[in-house]
Amino acid sequence: MTFQANDPAISVASDNPAALRPLLEWIARRAEPVVIGLTAILIGLGLFSLFILAIGKSPAMLFQLMYTGGFGSWFSVQNSLSRAAPLLLTALCVALPARLGLVIIGGEGAVVLGGVAAAAMAMPLVGAAPAFPTLVLMAIAAMVVGGIWIGFAGFLRHYRGVNETISSLLLSYIAIALMNQFVEGPLRDPASLNKPSTKPLPPEYMLGNIPSMDVHWGLVIGILACILSWILIEVTSFGFAARIAGGNVRAAQIQGLPVGRLIAGFTAIAGSFAGLAGMIEVVAVQGSANASLAAGYGYTGILVAFLARHNPLAIIPVAILLGGIDASGGLIQRRMGLPDATVLVLQGTLFIIILFCETFYGRFKIFNPDLWKRSL
Repeated sequence: MTFQANDPAISVASDNPAALRPLLEWIARRAEPVVIGLTAILIGLGLFSLFILAIGKSPAMLFQLMYTGGFGSWFSVQNSLSRAAPLLLTALCVALPARLGLVIIGGEGAVVLGGVAAAAMAMPLVGAAPAFPTLVLMAIAAMVVGGIWIGFAGFLRHYRGVNETISSLLLSYIAIALMNQFVEGPLRDPASLNKPSTKPLPPEYMLGNIPSMDVHWGLVIGILACILSWILIEVTSFGFAARIAGGNVRAAQIQGLPVGRLIAGFTAIAGSFAGLAGMIEVVAVQGSANASLAAGYGYTGILVAFLARHNPLAIIPVAILLGGIDASGGLIQRRMGLPDATVLVLQGTLFIIILFCETFYGRFKIFNPDLWKRSL
């Protein structure tokens, strides 16, 4: 095969640089969240390193242990994937309403109530119904309860003007109190003496592991939820209407879009995913509903969603990364003598820097094709 210097395709590309503009615009727009996001992470890690130095520890050793505990072995990778499973769903609880301009941070409440609802649904069915239909009904119960809980915050936002950030956060505290009331009261297993919980599920009613992996099927469910959410937002007319309403609510109302139903619908779907995360924790990890449901997955999901720029597909790798950081907490505690909450400090630092870097989006000419010279 010989190279033809007078190839028409090559001459067109070289003589007409404007033909490359659509490709350059596509790259520039999608490079902005990647570059700014990675810069925010590096700045956050740098500030956290200063904190570690201030307490007399080695940042290099910390990050080495963080990698080892999260991704340094097949066991660590599986542990990270298991921890990422609920983060996929709780991040969607933040990302979906964000497309409408809403900031929902109360996914923790939907998680704990979803777990309680799943356990309550299982109590009369265990031993009386097959395992698979029972798991399906548990998932439906968890999703309905989670959807109602977060959907109520959306209802208050649109019809009563209540700030959804504050209402969803306060509702999460109410949800945790309700969980404690149910678990320590009418749903409590009399045999659970030291740690109140519902009756444990038999092994056959638990969610099994993926073949050849020590990772439960909740990871696959979370990934499928992210893919379906992306399709909902990017492909369907319902998602297109939500993006329009999120850009300008007044313009959407003038165009006759059902803004109220969009807000209620998207917040309900978001809450149903968080409720499903609670159900998966019960049937795949805990085996019952107890205080361990309030493990902070709802709050970590906020960081995942913001770091992924509310893109359901980007949530997948970000959740795995945060799951690995969370999985390394125990190793850091044992090897460096640091408290397990060190990982929470890192997550908080990253979250603050990410919020700060939000102000830089749209300010750099290189990422904004509308500011490029038309001669390109």
